[in-house]
Amino acid sequence: MITARFLGPRVVWLALALLLAAVLVPLSNLWLDAGHPLRIPDYMMPLLGKYLAYAILALALDLVWGYVGILSLGHGAFFALGGYAMGMYLMRQIGDRGTYGNAVLPDFMVFLNYRELPWFWLGFDQFWFAALMVVVVPGLLAFLFGYFAFRSRVTGVYLSIITQAMTYALLLAFFRNDMGFGGNNGLTDFKEILGFPIQAGTTRAGLFAATAVILAGFVLMVGAITRSKLGLLMVAVRDAESRTRFLGWRAEHVKLFAFTLSAVMAGVAGALYVPQVGIINPGEFAPLNSIEVVVWTAVGGRGTILGPVIGALLVNGGKSYFTAAAPEAWLFILGGLFVVVTLFLPRGIVGTIDHGWSALGDRRRAARAEKGTAEAGSAAPVANPAE
Repeated sequence: MITARFLGPRVVWLALALLLAAVLVPLSNLWLDAGHPLRIPDYMMPLLGKYLAYAILALALDLVWGYVGILSLGHGAFFALGGYAMGMYLMRQIGDRGTYGNAVLPDFMVFLNYRELPWFWLGFDQFWFAALMVVVVPGLLAFLFGYFAFRSRVTGVYLSIITQAMTYALLLAFFRNDMGFGGNNGLTDFKEILGFPIQAGTTRAGLFAATAVILAGFVLMVGAITRSKLGLLMVAVRDAESRTRFLGWRAEHVKLFAFTLSAVMAGVAGALYVPQVGIINPGEFAPLNSIEVVVWTAVGGRGTILGPVIGALLVNGGKSYFTAAAPEAWLFILGGLFVVVTLFLPRGIVGTIDHGWSALGDRRRAARAEKGTAEAGSAAPVANPAE
């Protein structure tokens, strides 16, 4: 199949698995009886949807870290900005059903004695405008940040520190009540999305399906980019930036493209996360959140597409389990996991399996070559010394 040859069979199979999950998981929740062993419980639907949103975020980081070599410690900022754009739309949908019954102003604005809706809230009563802002705001911030950083040739640990400083600055800004984003409490108490009750089982199932489909689309998109000529150039910038510049390529343009696209993906992940979790607050800007994304990607295997998805699902599934079973030890477990992966699985789970499989194939080919050489030597005619 042409698609499998171009994208790679792993990417195609992952996308198909996600599309299949987008159908089967909601059907399991909606159609099967409560006591059926194959039924997905109601509380699991938003949880699984949250995991898939995190997988999009990990894939976004993998695009810049795994293929361009940019270790961003600020991707949580783009994720949170996309989440706030969606949260603002959801807040506008509450209308007069809020605590204070104001049809225009959200409850926190009424409490803080706002007289009118701030200008940057205008338009968020329309879904199309909110969806546009989910893409534009993180993408524009990443473009401006990347333009000046890559133009100045800031690289390595210095770039990582600057990205972390960016997300921390946004954390402090969004904590302020006078910013108009809900301050410390953030945005919550959502009622509906696109006219559907947000707490309804069908809505939760639809949100999960949408997240799975969008993740599948991003998997195919990243697969197409990384296997194209542009993808080869991205890897060249990662592995030998100076040589790439010497050959005439503008490495900063390649970095800027990947960084901006990655930020847009992170923003979409945040927008899908908010209606399923039911809240967005400045805590999403916390630098620790961005570091966790790095852990997910490293555990799964950066530069593999499949790895970040698996890493996000495994680590967050483990987090849900261990925060209930051993809440005091979870951060130590997460830190220990990162240390173990760094020391013993530097390529991550998928990268290590790929490397082992490739090494095994090389050994088999070498063994067959040696066997063929030996057989050829034994079959060769032996010269008669008497002749």
